[in-house]
Amino acid sequence: MNPLIRTILHPTDLSNLSIAALVHALRIGLATESTLYVLHVSENGTEERLHYPHVQNLLVQWGVWDENDPPSAIANKLRLNLENVTVEKHNPVEGILHFLNQHSCDLVVLGTNGRDGLDHWLRGSVAEAVFSRSAVSTLFVPRGSRGFVDQVSGAVRLRRVLVPVDHSPAPFRAIEAAQGFPALLAKAQIKRQLLHVGHKRPNLHGDTDSITLRNGNVVQTILDAAIEYDVDFICMPTAGHHGILDALRGSTTERVIRHAPCPVLAIPAV
Repeated sequence: MNPLIRTILHPTDLSNLSIAALVHALRIGLATESTLYVLHVSENGTEERLHYPHVQNLLVQWGVWDENDPPSAIANKLRLNLENVTVEKHNPVEGILHFLNQHSCDLVVLGTNGRDGLDHWLRGSVAEAVFSRSAVSTLFVPRGSRGFVDQVSGAVRLRRVLVPVDHSPAPFRAIEAAQGFPALLAKAQIKRQLLHVGHKRPNLHGDTDSITLRNGNVVQTILDAAIEYDVDFICMPTAGHHGILDALRGSTTERVIRHAPCPVLAIPAV
């Protein structure tokens, strides 16, 4: 079992959006031989036992599990501890946060609709609400983005990562994760692109030459760079909301997530 990721939480609403995130959560769980909690929040208050055939179908499709194998083979053969959990809460965010309060998790993997504008203000985003109220590293798989795990084959594509850095929040944990996270999955080195939007490079223990400087709108510049460098994911440090404006429109990380062309790994700075 990898000491960096021991437990993964994948909240699901059983939609197609959640399937894309499940693919990533499952592949990460296999690579790290972790415990993977697949969590559904029941909003109707009724007792229900849910089954997730997508997991078994994906494992068979990826060629790592035989359809005639018993369910116990997932743990014995693949060394993946898979647990399906249903929590009864009227509010999905509260249900997920309740589970996180009761269980220590190293990574949350969430699908997100990427809502923006008035629609986002009125209805919000479960994914963003969970992340803003927890201190767990979270991998967001935005709707319509190109993931780094192929749903058909299970193959992992991790060649380049974009790491936006600033003077605050401290970027060191995100920089470290940008190198360590791909190594867990692909067992290979990844090209890391550091980006600062502004005029003065942050001082990263003297290593400032490797940081690309750009000017302009912070969110749009990050998104443009992700497309230009054809990155497989964005790794961002985050310190939550600062002030009323961020509370209304979301943090820089959240606004990047809504339009990102690839998954975003958000790393709490503290």
